[in-house]
Amino acid sequence: MSILAFIPARGGSKSIPLKNIKMFCGKPLIYWNLLSLQKSSVDKIIVATDSNQIKNTVLSFSFSKVEVYNRNYENATDDASSESVMLEYIESANILDSDTFILVQATSPFTQTNNFDEALELFESFDSVVSCSITKRFFWNENGIALNYDINKRKKRQDFKGTLIENGAIYINSVKNIKENRNRISGKIGIYRMPEYTSIELDEELDWITAENIMNKYIINEKLSFNNIKVILSDVDGVLTDGGMYYSENGNEIKKFCVYDGMAFRLLQQSGYKVGIITTEDMNLNRRRAKKLNLDYDFHGANDKLMIIQNFCKKEGFKISQVAYIGDDINCYELLSKVGIAACPKNAVDKIKNIPKIFHLSKCGGEGVLREFAELILNNQNSK
Repeated sequence: MSILAFIPARGGSKSIPLKNIKMFCGKPLIYWNLLSLQKSSVDKIIVATDSNQIKNTVLSFSFSKVEVYNRNYENATDDASSESVMLEYIESANILDSDTFILVQATSPFTQTNNFDEALELFESFDSVVSCSITKRFFWNENGIALNYDINKRKKRQDFKGTLIENGAIYINSVKNIKENRNRISGKIGIYRMPEYTSIELDEELDWITAENIMNKYIINEKLSFNNIKVILSDVDGVLTDGGMYYSENGNEIKKFCVYDGMAFRLLQQSGYKVGIITTEDMNLNRRRAKKLNLDYDFHGANDKLMIIQNFCKKEGFKISQVAYIGDDINCYELLSKVGIAACPKNAVDKIKNIPKIFHLSKCGGEGVLREFAELILNNQNSK
């Protein structure tokens, strides 16, 4: 079973030419969904287009999960539905009926990685899932009849529950159901709720201006919040140490830990956080250090750090978005790309430094970089 994300991106658009790759907050519009999907639990991302310009733009991002599907002309007209190109791809590709299929629309750039992953979790309990937002506007039909409220009992906005509307961001179904019902959603449908601002549709130039302002406020320039963090984890080599390997005359391996980092763990615990280490190595000296520091968690021999922490979160009742992690090398990449807050030392490898929204700390590994990260977290907590 695989999880496939599918983005229809035709070249024709009468309202805004080549809308799917028009610059939006400094990037082609389609980039934002591809970035969020690349970091999600989706296995493959398919962009279905009839435009070489869109194809070349998408491939220029070099996202490892992305591939381009050349859709047929008849399914790229103004009258063609998203279902038509979905079914075209499904019938031409070698995918299983049991595979999960996510329809994503490039014109919904506000969707974040956690939205995709949380909607997929919801899908486990339903036949299909649709994303919606709440609107607190009052709707009428052409016959002068109020559709979603009693005109004789008009409520204040704060007392009005509002109405759910599709925001066009996420549709999840199985390939089998899509083939049988020829529809993006079917059966028992779960509602994944998203903020009201995510329902803005990018159809006109004025929509574009409004959406860019919202994107800048809520997504791009939003200060990363530590308020949701419950667990802080650290790599060992290259973070708590300088990454060097020291050997005694009799061949014993020695590592130098920074005492400031030891105090950082204690300060975080005193402020109510759970703390721990996760390391690929399985060495007694790392275990002794963890025991001396009285850490809440220590994971050793962790070859797949992301899987281990995902299982840990499921067992302990945390979301991975509630985890903060500091790492420095490529074996930390997958976990750093998924956690709620990611950070790296000054001397981390470039691949780690290039993870979107990762905190670049000023200290190198072994110099008290965890203490710097802890003070950043605690200062944020104190300013709430």
